[in-house]
Amino acid sequence: MAFKLLNDRDAGEVVTILEREYKDAHYYLNFKTPIDLVVAAILSAQTHDDVVNATTQVLFSKYKTAKDYANAKPEDVINIVKKVSFAGNKAKNIINTCKAIEKNYGGKVPDRMEQLVELPGIGRKTANTILINAYGIVEGIPVDTWVIKLSYRIGLSGNKDPEKIEQDLMKTIVKKYWHNWAYVMKAHGKKICQSIVPVCSKCPIGPNSTNKICPRNGVTKSA
Repeated sequence: MAFKLLNDRDAGEVVTILEREYKDAHYYLNFKTPIDLVVAAILSAQTHDDVVNATTQVLFSKYKTAKDYANAKPEDVINIVKKVSFAGNKAKNIINTCKAIEKNYGGKVPDRMEQLVELPGIGRKTANTILINAYGIVEGIPVDTWVIKLSYRIGLSGNKDPEKIEQDLMKTIVKKYWHNWAYVMKAHGKKICQSIVPVCSKCPIGPNSTNKICPRNGVTKSA
């Protein structure tokens, strides 16, 4: 079945419906400071939220500042984060990122996209997450696994590259929704859209809804 891209009117309706459906959706990792957020975001790749939050509870009690992490022994950090995926690489990125923050920005997490993406372990998705949640700066839309999968299925983007998907979404979605769209997608994915077999019968934009907007791209089986 060929991919079907929603027209602007239908795409706007999808966004409105899902934003209303998941109005309480919010960032899912615990943090208090920008450096906490940097560390949590690095740890979160391919790791369940509850594992990250349990890990950072211990990590944040020991390390408070970029300098603390910069001076940490890799084996000490690895021992704490060992339950997350790719623990060794992530521990290395945390330490090296914090060394760069301490050296180049006086210990303060930078608030500019071009500076953030130069840090080890920080790509555009994570940089967007930091800007939005630490500083309230909205330059783009974080594109994670759920956003990639659901943008295609719902018909908001036919691209597979995260940066191209982000550009598609920024053209389609009203900017006031950019800051939490990733969290709306995550909530919808976990409740309805699922990774493999979506529950289309209960979807607010699915075949049993009043609007029946979703093209269900790539769906071969649903509940």
